[in-house]
Amino acid sequence: MEENAQVCYTFDAALEMAITMEEEGFRNYLAAIRQLTNKGAKDLLRANALDELNHKQQLEKALLDGRMDGGVDLDQTIPTMHLDYVFKKQELGPSSGVREALIYAIHLEKGAVDFYSKVSRGCEGAPMGKLFAQLHQEESMHLQALEDLYERHFMTEN
Repeated sequence: MEENAQVCYTFDAALEMAITMEEEGFRNYLAAIRQLTNKGAKDLLRANALDELNHKQQLEKALLDGRMDGGVDLDQTIPTMHLDYVFKKQELGPSSGVREALIYAIHLEKGAVDFYSKVSRGCEGAPMGKLFAQLHQEESMHLQALEDLYERHFMTEN
């Protein structure tokens, strides 16, 4: 969706696009879960799929209400380790384990972070800019949590 990076949208169109993004994330997690046999890997991806559903529901509620409430501190930068650059994205198969599932999830979340970052920059200064900046921060927090989980369980110094 690179072409969408430099344009801004109405509130409804922005929310519809974000809902579509969250739905795609959920579908990617669901497809991966259906292939796995490792319970730990399935549980990890299931938790992330539920996050996507929750995000989508919040966006749909905002669409109904005509406004987006709450949110995170937009001035706070969410640091990540950029593990998506370290590990190649690979499709999961029946024998994939927790490590592979976690790397897969990191790549999915990084895609959402990049998407919301580009669109928020395209809408900077417009009312939708704040909405997309909020979504960017929330997805960045998800990515950070996944990277922290990877660090705790799979990095050799731990």
